[in-house]
Amino acid sequence: MLKAVLFDMDGVIVDTEPLHRKAYYQMFNDVNINVDDVLYESFTGQSTINICKRLVDHFNLTVNPEHLVAIKRKHFKYLFEHDSDLTLIEGVLERIKDYHANGLKLVVASSASMPNINRIFTRFELNPFFIGKFSGADLKKSKPHPEIFFKAAAHTGFKKSECMVIEDSTNGIKAAHSAGIFCVGFKSEHSSGQDYTRANVVISHFDEITYSKAQNFFKAV
Repeated sequence: MLKAVLFDMDGVIVDTEPLHRKAYYQMFNDVNINVDDVLYESFTGQSTINICKRLVDHFNLTVNPEHLVAIKRKHFKYLFEHDSDLTLIEGVLERIKDYHANGLKLVVASSASMPNINRIFTRFELNPFFIGKFSGADLKKSKPHPEIFFKAAAHTGFKKSECMVIEDSTNGIKAAHSAGIFCVGFKSEHSSGQDYTRANVVISHFDEITYSKAQNFFKAV
């Protein structure tokens, strides 16, 4: 029986991708590197520090990864406060309220930094529905490593077999699969170029995983 849901944030709860993309490309311009679409798409689901480590290695940069992180976060903070593109994913608030009303424990497990998670949760008044938040930026290993889902599942107090992950990225789905947790792959217009083959179920709208439908998935496992 399903008792807890572990949500990714970027691309699942909120559409921050346009803002992150703008912030990253402003940072790329600041340090004069040319990142193509294939390389950029491979970053999906990874923490900012790990992405910046990859950039330093890939482009043989003389600056350290932390410097790149600081530049990117400066741009993101400005965009968060001034850009009108930031919205919740269609249908996710109804699903969060549905799960919460039916007694499921909800945890966010995101590669975003904790300050960004808190900004989103405050702006969209999500805190009352969730019992915990985990940031991959605070962990030793980033997705696709399963560490964040091990910790998030343990926080619910339930077995992994009673938890469900909702993810939109290749790296996040790999992490859930490696953790041995049932994974819903959320395939949306914001998650192009991602691999959903390891997801247990693939959806394109949150209407497909209402509380009752999600419970039926678990009965079928």
